Amino acid sequence: MFDYIISCCSTADLTKEHFEARDIKYVCFHYSLNGENYMDDLGQSMPFEEFYKKMAEGADTMTSQVNVAEYIDFFTPYLKQGKDILHVTLSSGISGTINSARNAAEILAEEYPERKIYIVDSLGASSGYGLLMDALADKRDEGLSVDEAREWLEENKLHLHHWFFSTDLSFYVKGGRISKAAGFVGTVLSICPLLNMDNLGRLIPREKIRTKKKVIKAIVDRMEQCANDGLDYSGKCYISQSGCIEDAKEVAALVEERFPKLNGKVEINYVGTTIGSHTGPGTVALFFWGSERGE
Repeated sequence: MFDYIISCCSTADLTKEHFEARDIKYVCFHYSLNGENYMDDLGQSMPFEEFYKKMAEGADTMTSQVNVAEYIDFFTPYLKQGKDILHVTLSSGISGTINSARNAAEILAEEYPERKIYIVDSLGASSGYGLLMDALADKRDEGLSVDEAREWLEENKLHLHHWFFSTDLSFYVKGGRISKAAGFVGTVLSICPLLNMDNLGRLIPREKIRTKKKVIKAIVDRMEQCANDGLDYSGKCYISQSGCIEDAKEVAALVEERFPKLNGKVEINYVGTTIGSHTGPGTVALFFWGSERGE
């Protein structure tokens, strides 16, 4: 038995089965669809296919992060069991949930002064954040203490690369991230923006690439440039996708062809309902270990 638990937010976008198999605890974000509230519970209350179908049909979505009271309720049972806590949050570059987690930890530290409650910023999102948690579970299983595991996270989290592209700009327009004019021109020209996450955990546009075929090649080219050992990369690779499974499979097939030493097959997950509420359908994200991320 371990004397600490590792936990994260549902926005790490792994399956419920994956979290349970690796003994990774998670706390759920929230979203609303056409004014009706749901838990971002890994597709349990609403299947992802249904969620993205409703978005494509024009449903309005809103999201809300985990608040202080919810974090207190989430952490308390483990503290009562005598466990320390290592909780990793969604990137502070796209969410303020880390502030709620820290506030909860401060409150609980007064009630449980003998326990350690560590809150770490993943500087990641979706299944990249999930891949970080999977590696953290490996370190825990290898026998690292909670302090050693926290130190490992801080030293390695910027080596987890996040690359994204989208084939549907309408939700970027709807969310105000690009103008209507830019969205119209981009759609006409079949522009697929390629983005990545920088060292502050922010999503940064890197290239505007014409046609889906070219952006699929470009995202795998980026992996070749950035991955540990280049084409000899032997780590795990995860993909998440928002209602565009065939595009994700194309990327996965190209990765498996180009990187023959991969640790297993590419794992494909859904972009969850929190992050998907902002990207909409048509986003594919690729995650792998590599050189330290910069600006």
